[in-house]
Amino acid sequence: MNTEDARKGMMLAVKVSLYSNIALFCIKAVSFIIVRSLAVAADLGISCISLGISCFLLYAIKMSSKPADTFHNYGYGKIENVSEAIEGVILLGLAMAMSFMAIMHLIKLGEINSPWIGLIGSSLGVVINFWGSNFILNLGKKYASPALRAEGLHFRLEGIISTSIASSFGLVIILSRLGLTGPARYVDPLATLIVSALITFPSIHLLKEAFMKLLDASIEEAGQMDIMKVMATHFDKYCGFENIRTRTAGRKQFVDLDLIVPRDATVVDAYTLAASVKSDIAAALDESEVIVHIEPCAADCAFVAESQICPYLAPAEKS
Repeated sequence: MNTEDARKGMMLAVKVSLYSNIALFCIKAVSFIIVRSLAVAADLGISCISLGISCFLLYAIKMSSKPADTFHNYGYGKIENVSEAIEGVILLGLAMAMSFMAIMHLIKLGEINSPWIGLIGSSLGVVINFWGSNFILNLGKKYASPALRAEGLHFRLEGIISTSIASSFGLVIILSRLGLTGPARYVDPLATLIVSALITFPSIHLLKEAFMKLLDASIEEAGQMDIMKVMATHFDKYCGFENIRTRTAGRKQFVDLDLIVPRDATVVDAYTLAASVKSDIAAALDESEVIVHIEPCAADCAFVAESQICPYLAPAEKS
């Protein structure tokens, strides 16, 4: 995949995130001013955080595309994982704060003004969030970006939250029409507690994933299987391989392995084989950097013990 095309595609996703969050912030701010709902306040708080994260994400994507230099030999890819972690921590803090406020409002109930405005504003949030989630997640999958994946999941979560808030306003309207104004006053704080729960569990999962990636986690199992497939295509040219080490840094993947070649192989043949293995692995893994170390065999195999010609030597050398 062309690096410049990937950068442009990711920047498009970030701009969609930024403009969508600006629109959501304006809609929710107007709704909160009119309705004075705690659930809308929680949703507005999420949008404030989302707007800040979108700005940071814009910086993170630009930074992650920078090439490696003297101070960062493996590039700047991990800033995407940092973006994931920041998003998880802030959302978790917001969920705890809103839970406390919801409990306090259950103790001292308040009135909901103009629930129809809240219903319309939340419904617009549902449409924008689910559309944005689908768009950003597709690009995040295409470019294997953890930061875009986190942002897409965040949009989906906001869509679910907006759905629950819209449902709560619909319930308030129905209860008010039935003359059940007392029970209707409980809907807003209870909806806020539901919103807090919806934020908490995905945020913990997001934070855990980001933390593990910052600890230099290996690439995904599918990528490891792709490495094995490449090694299998060259099985008749090397004695063995060992010490496979993989790591991720944002959307970039790093592979390091030792290739065991016949000790009597020429430097040219050993280098040609290593270059071929390196090229094939890099082609199998998007956004990857591969290092192949050449090691001579220990000459302790069955062929040496029985004074046979090494089957892994190039044909010219066998003759």
